[in-house]
This record gives sequence, C-alpha cells and structure tokens, in this order.
Amino acid sequence: MTYKIHRAVVIGAGTMGAAIAAHLANTGVPVTLLDIVPNRLTPAEEKKNLSLNDPEVRNRIVKEGFDRAIKSRPASYFTPETAALVKIGNLEDDFQVIAQADWVIEVIVENLAIKQQLMARIDAVRGAKSIISTNTSGIPVASIAEGLSESFRQHFLGTHFFNPPRYLKLVEIIPTAETLPEVVSVISRFVETRLGKGPVLAKDTPNFIGNRLAFGSGAFALDYILANNYTVDEVDAVTGPALGRPKTATFRLIDLVGIDVWEHVGRNLAPAIPHDEHALRYLSSEPVNQLISTLVKNGWLGNKTKQGFYKEVRKDDGGKEFWTLNLHTLEYEPPQKVRFESIGKARDKESLAERLKIVLAGEDRAAQLARALTYQSLAYTSERIPEIADTPLPIDDAMRWGFGHEAGPFETWDMLGVPEVAAAMQAEGFPAAPWVTQMLAQGCTSFYQYDGERKLAVYNPVLGGYAPIPRLPELFVLKELKDSGKVIRKNDSASLVDLGEGVACVEFHTKMNALDDDIFSLMQYALDKAETDFTGLVIGNDGQNFSAGANLFMVLMAARMGAWDQLGEAVRKMQNINMRMRYFPRPVVTAPAGLALGGGSEVLMHGSRVVAAAELYAGLVEIGVGVIPAGGGTKEIVRRLVNPAMRTQNVDPLPFLQRAFEQIGLAKVATSAEEARQMGLLGPADRVVMNRDLLLSEAKKEVLHLASSGYRPPQPEKIYAAGRDALAALRVGIYMMKEAKFITEHEWLIANKLAYILTGGELSQPGWVDEQFILDLEREAFLSLCGEEKTQARIYNMLETGKPLRN
Repeated sequence: MTYKIHRAVVIGAGTMGAAIAAHLANTGVPVTLLDIVPNRLTPAEEKKNLSLNDPEVRNRIVKEGFDRAIKSRPASYFTPETAALVKIGNLEDDFQVIAQADWVIEVIVENLAIKQQLMARIDAVRGAKSIISTNTSGIPVASIAEGLSESFRQHFLGTHFFNPPRYLKLVEIIPTAETLPEVVSVISRFVETRLGKGPVLAKDTPNFIGNRLAFGSGAFALDYILANNYTVDEVDAVTGPALGRPKTATFRLIDLVGIDVWEHVGRNLAPAIPHDEHALRYLSSEPVNQLISTLVKNGWLGNKTKQGFYKEVRKDDGGKEFWTLNLHTLEYEPPQKVRFESIGKARDKESLAERLKIVLAGEDRAAQLARALTYQSLAYTSERIPEIADTPLPIDDAMRWGFGHEAGPFETWDMLGVPEVAAAMQAEGFPAAPWVTQMLAQGCTSFYQYDGERKLAVYNPVLGGYAPIPRLPELFVLKELKDSGKVIRKNDSASLVDLGEGVACVEFHTKMNALDDDIFSLMQYALDKAETDFTGLVIGNDGQNFSAGANLFMVLMAARMGAWDQLGEAVRKMQNINMRMRYFPRPVVTAPAGLALGGGSEVLMHGSRVVAAAELYAGLVEIGVGVIPAGGGTKEIVRRLVNPAMRTQNVDPLPFLQRAFEQIGLAKVATSAEEARQMGLLGPADRVVMNRDLLLSEAKKEVLHLASSGYRPPQPEKIYAAGRDALAALRVGIYMMKEAKFITEHEWLIANKLAYILTGGELSQPGWVDEQFILDLEREAFLSLCGEEKTQARIYNMLETGKPLRN
C-alpha cells in the first residue's frame, strides 16, 4: 500500500499540540488544529452578549492555543506568515476534516478513557490509509487503541515529540504489536526527512526511553543532592557543559520543564514500573517528594511562575538577578560564585572525553557528585536493556536528541573505556547490568564498532554480538571523509575536502568558524582548483554554526597598531573572494546552518545558490561592534532590496532604502531560513533543508544539478545609487533619532556612514553604478570606523563579554 502525507490534523491545541501543528506548517504541510467546544462563557463573552452557539465561542479554546503558538518565544513558526497553513476548528463542527487527513496526531489530556473515546470517533470517519498517532508520554500506546477496528490498530502508533517540537530533534516512534511495518517506516522517514527530526524506535514501555531514563536518574540525583547537602549553585556548576550537558544543567532544566510537570510524571511513573526496584528506590524518596510537593503547593513552578529553584529578582539598578533556593530552609539566597578545582581544570578542554576524565578523577565535591551521577546513570541505563530498547543505539540517540547531551550514556562509556569504568562503577556501588559483564567476557570492550569516529555496528545483548547500524544512503560526514584521506589541502582554519563526483567542500574550522586570512587563502586556492579540476564547490561544514563573522581580535589588534594597509588589504581580499564566487564560471553553493552573522552572511550571499538548514540565524550585525558590513554585504542588500524596485519607472527609492537601512542599522537577525529569505539574505531559488544532517549532501546535489543544467554565472549587475536627495532624507531621520536619544553620538556617526553607502553618497542625481563603487565605499567606511576609539571599545567588549556595548 502506498502512503502519502499531504494533509494533517492535530487534535489538542495546548502548548504541545499547537506547536506540533506549527512545525508541520513549517514544512509546508497544510494542517487543521482542533480542540473541544467550551461549555461555559467567559465574562468577556457575556459582555458581548454571545452564546455558546456562536462560532467565536465554539472555537475559542482552539483559537487561544493557535494564538499562543504564534506569539511563543522561542518562535514555533519559521515566519508569522507560515501560520496561514494552519486552519482551526472544533471537535463537533469540524470533525469531518479527519476523513481527508493523511496523518492525525492526538495531543489531548493524559487520560486513557478520554483518549479511547476520541479514537473511537476517529475510527468511524478516518480514511482507509490514514495514519493515526498519539503523543502520549505516559499511557501505554496499545491500550489507547483497544477494541477498535483492525484497520485502525494497524495504522496506529505513538509519535512522542519533545518540547519545543521545532527545536528538539527527538521523536520517539512507538509501534504496537499490530502496527503495520510500512506505517512505522513511512512515519519514521517523514519525521526524519520532512520534519527534520531524529526518529527513535521505542518500545511500548512506561515513559518510553527519554523520560524513563531522565526520571530514573533524575530521582537519584535529587536524593543524592539532598543527602549530601549540595546547593543549587554547586549542582548546576557541575552538571552542565563540564559533563557534556546543556547550560540548563539540573535545576534550571527542572524549572524549564515545570516543577508541577516533574511531580506529575514522577508520580505517574512509580506505579507503572513495580519491577524497576532501582528507580523506585529514589522515586519514593521522602525528602525529594516533600521538597517537590512543597514547591508545587507554594506555586513555585519554575520559569512559568518566575520562581522555582531559581527566582527572578530585580536589582536596584533595574537589572535582573537569579537567586537560588536553599534546598533545606526553602529561602531564596543571592547567587554564589562556585569554584571547583576539577571543573576549572576541565573547562578549557575541547573534547568531552578529556573533560570527563579530569572531573571524574578529581578529589573535590564536584568530582564526588560527578562520579555518583555518572556511574548511577550508566548502571541504570544498562539495566533498562532490553526492557526499553534492544541495543544502546536508540538510548544514545534519545538522550542526545531529546536532552541536548553531547553524547549518549553508552557513547560516553566508550569514550572513558568500558572495562575501566565498569570496575570503577562496581567499586562505587553502582554495578553494571550482567549483560555488560558478559559482553566484556566475550572480549567485546566497547558498545560500538568504529571506523574512525563513525559508528559501524552496535552491541546487541540478545544476539551476543554486534549488529550493523543503518544510515540514510545519502548522508555523509566531513569528519569521516577527512579520516578516509579525502583532504585536498588544509591549514589551521579551513580544509578543502573531496566530496566525490567532481565536487569539493571548503570547510571552516576556527572557533565559531570566525573568518580569518587562512580561510580566505584556502577559499582562493579552492576557486583556483575548481576552475580546472572540479564541477563546483560547496562552502559549508558539519559544525554547529556556519560562521559567526570576522575574527574581531585580529581586527582590533590591527586597528590599535594602526596597521591600516594590512587591515584594508584584508577587507579587499574578502570582497574580491566574495565577488569571485558570485561570478565564478562553475557553481558555488553555500550551505549555512546555525549562526551566519556579519561576514558569515556576506559569504553565504555571494554563492551561486544557497542550500540552507531550516534553523539558520543570519544577519548583518556589524553595527553592534561599531562598523558596517564591508565584505560586500551592504552592496548586496542594496542589490537585493532596492535594485528590483528601481527597475520600475517613477518609483520612490526611499521606502526601500529605509528597509535596507533598518535591516543593517538595527542589526536584524533572521530566526529561520525562511525569515532570512524575507530579509533578502536568501533568494527565491535558494533551498531550505529541514534535516541538518543532510545539508551538505543536499548542497552537493545542488552543485551537480546546476552543473548538469548548463550553469552560467549571472551578468555583472549595476547598483542603484539614489544620491544626495535620498541621503539627505535618511540623514534627517538619523538626526531625529539622535535628538530623541534613541541612538548615541557614536551610533549617529555609524548610521551616517551607512546611509552614505546605501545611497552612493553625494551624487547630484540618481543613477546606476558599478558594484566596485559601493565596495570601495564599504571599505573606506569600515577602516575609518575602526580608527574610532569607541568602535575599538565596542569590539573589545564583544570579545570580553560576548555582548554589544552601546557607547
């Protein structure tokens, strides 16, 4: 049977349901969001003399959820306009839309009887090939479909999204014994390639994989923390990046999740796992349960109430400070600077393995806590195989993708050495599961078999050996290609890697992929090489960010030393390389993901085509460090925003210039690739890829497609220069902003230089000028601003604090 997913219905407009509907819309899937009809009027509705039969009232609950998703921060939608793909309705008047849906996702209250009643209604109207799934996190999936038709049960499964669904990669796929294999395959593939998520096949066990392990180890952590008198500040200083976890660490994470949610899940989990003595020992901890229930009773629920384990406090100067809860007195105390020797030694180490080995070998309280949490987590996780998963692979994927861990528990164990850690765990009172001992006895000393860093196979305790790990055939990883000898040339900042089929990739690998002279030198070499040896180039990497911009330290040092010729030549080099890419005779595809700021945005705009990850945060933000975009970015914004309008006669350029001015002058940053398209950073023909893992392979495909389609570079394009009248108009606005104290004196100076470039300067009349004319203005303004003491102070502050200085 052939399945398609062209239309979807999401039932339940709460925080999760509305966000799932939003993400379906992000991928271009039309979706209908449904919820119940209210049974009473609000005071506002009574004042308007509405009745329960009015459509406005009947759709009130779903409309509130829909509106919350539009306003949510971080944003659920790629752009506000994306919300047009979501229609709203209610479960009485609009239930018939389910008959046309290809996928129906239920996200309602966690009540088995209510879910079963809803499913019976769906069963009566669904299409023969429609797939139905539940987002339940705690109810057995199979029980929800009990008593329904065979066709329904065959097309029913769990799809547990993690919140927020746009940003967290994990989706647990939970088939029942009756779910058709092809249904599991279709949903898994759709989730991975269309939604850009990481599907993990989970068993229909309590809380599945992610939450089961999180609460089994989390309950132990809280019990251990209270018993050993650790403070909130101490714990979060240890359990964050030093251990490969997000900055939310332990208590900030619980505040983010919601302390009431934590209590609810823990309370429901305990009776569902009578066989799990390890977890029950800590889930029943009296001190922990007393603490959590007291916080819930007090209404201290975490971020949603601005008070939980942390409390937001306003300082006398109006700034915010986060006080921490004393876990014994339940009084809030000012934050304390926590310093541990082991954490300090590990902080600057790049690799997780190095950091963990240092911390676990330490002798201070931080090391003691880290050992207890790490060893208990590894022991508990190993015990849950084969109950929740047959092998370590889905467990590792779930913990990385669902909780932002750098590595899953078994990947971490491999890094540290399985035999050595198993012995240490035994000595600390956290023995590994018997199957780990058996694995080691067989001579298998790691959970995975590797080729370099690539995992080829995973140990399966049921088989007593390794099983191959499948992967998408189109997927490749630069690190693996480099390990296999595909590096053509490299330096400290960049590499040129052969992707095969006549395509090479320029990979940046500086800190935050900041642009420097070595990067530009390698780009120049790559372009030279591509003229004779390659079909085309990809500019991209596997890192978290495409590029956070220019190397500010080098700019600051050159400015302070007065090395103006050197700095000017560096700017000219970047401009020339970007222009060479733009008019290169063979396709150059830029593949940005994550941050593409300042110079990063300038590089991405000068390719033949952009193939961007959906989660792209791009913008020309140079004004934050007291300069203007000088690598061709200002020129490109005029070309993209002003030029098209000015090809129509008698058009006033001012509104388009104002848009360009505000975009650069306010350092606007797109919060998605689609928003970057609206800002003109991406063009209509540029592509967006939902799955970040497939970005480079899709960029390579784009190079080959352009080449096979007879790629020709664009004709050199003139830039519209509006001249002195438009410049005067912009200057009036800038002056008024200064007089109204919206901008500082130095920002007034920067803004005037920006306006000068955008308009082409004091030209007596509008006209079309060469791109080089604008590039020269960019370079001149950049160098003059670098000579300003206040610009240098801005650059220094950004380097020191990571935050812009307004001086």
